[in-house]
Amino acid sequence: MASIGARRVVPYNSRMIPILMYHQIGEPAPKGTPYRGLTVHPARFRSQMTWLRRLGYRGLSMRDLMPYVRGERHGKVVGITFDDGYRNVLENALPVLRDVGFTATNYFVVRQLGGGNVWDYPEGVPHADLMSAEELRAWAQAGQEVGSHTLNHPFLPDLSHELAVNEIRNSRDALEQILGAPVESFCYPYGGQSPGLRQVVREAGYGNATTTERGLVRPDDDIMGLPRIFVARSAYLLRFLQKTLTTLEDRRRRRAEAAADRV
Repeated sequence: MASIGARRVVPYNSRMIPILMYHQIGEPAPKGTPYRGLTVHPARFRSQMTWLRRLGYRGLSMRDLMPYVRGERHGKVVGITFDDGYRNVLENALPVLRDVGFTATNYFVVRQLGGGNVWDYPEGVPHADLMSAEELRAWAQAGQEVGSHTLNHPFLPDLSHELAVNEIRNSRDALEQILGAPVESFCYPYGGQSPGLRQVVREAGYGNATTTERGLVRPDDDIMGLPRIFVARSAYLLRFLQKTLTTLEDRRRRRAEAAADRV
């Protein structure tokens, strides 16, 4: 069996599936800028996707990945997701996805279409353009998936039940009106979720939802709370492949779960 560094490459099937979490694909901000690590350079992104394909993996949107998550299909697959709907993902990631034949999900903040990452401003994060409704449609027309990241990008656990329902349900309705097609995938802003919020997402008609919790997807995971692998700016290729194609992230998840059980 092939190896990456000192770690074995595990052939993925319905048992464990990696879902990658990206934000921006562009030129990183200057050193010292808050959350600089959320921006992956386009050349690095191309290298990551190219090597996944060379190693026989298929990158899939959440919509395309779900048969594998449910165990209905088996194969070497990786989920690819982008949070927030940044314009530089359309400009820099879409050409790469086309070249390698991958699909991906982008989670959009409905009331900031054509705007910017206003939720980041209080943290000193620079403005970054978000896709407009027209660009969102272009993303979908290119075979990529549109998912919801709520109306306003709030930390949902801080909201009343009624406001949380509004953010989750109405964002789906608005995106479907823009697309003229169903919206199946949801992502919790900041990873803020709970059993009650998962039920709201389920009742709103979504087919799956992702969090910011790290780890590989297991067959017993709730499909309304799927973990992901954060891809940072600083993730050089070997580290990226170790996190994506070995059991490294699952072992870390198990240690975190064991520590939580001891509390």
